[in-house]
Amino acid sequence: MVEIGEQAPEFSIPDQNGNSIRLSGFPGKRVILSFHPLAWTSVCARQMRALEANREALDALNAVALGISVDSVPCKRAWAESLGIRKTRLLADFWPHGGVAQAYGVFDSEKGYSRRASIVIDESRRVVFARVYPVTTVPDMQDVLDILRAQEQVLQV
Repeated sequence: MVEIGEQAPEFSIPDQNGNSIRLSGFPGKRVILSFHPLAWTSVCARQMRALEANREALDALNAVALGISVDSVPCKRAWAESLGIRKTRLLADFWPHGGVAQAYGVFDSEKGYSRRASIVIDESRRVVFARVYPVTTVPDMQDVLDILRAQEQVLQV
């Protein structure tokens, strides 16, 4: 898994609408990568809904959240619509299969999908938080918000 302080690997994969999303496409922003195993599962649904529900708080902290799984663009589009996700980008790490998850060290090659993980990247593209969660556990958004707020305090000093 990527380590704290490490430069975050660049990537370019499509979102649920087929738009190409690059890490470098968010200059001056902090980026949360929210890896989840597969669409259409209850825990993954709660994880993505939590990103959407915290959108305003993330905006206020100069951060953008990206949900990432190995599902295809049409699958991600249908899933986002079914969940009522309108603002959060759900990325399709479909081909090369799990390439982004592999680059970040969270791909489970035995199962063929990513582990459930949250990775926070700062404005300089350095990893500032990285945690893998049990597959049955929704990542705690408070972990992410706390690290973002702590960084805000450091920037203000």
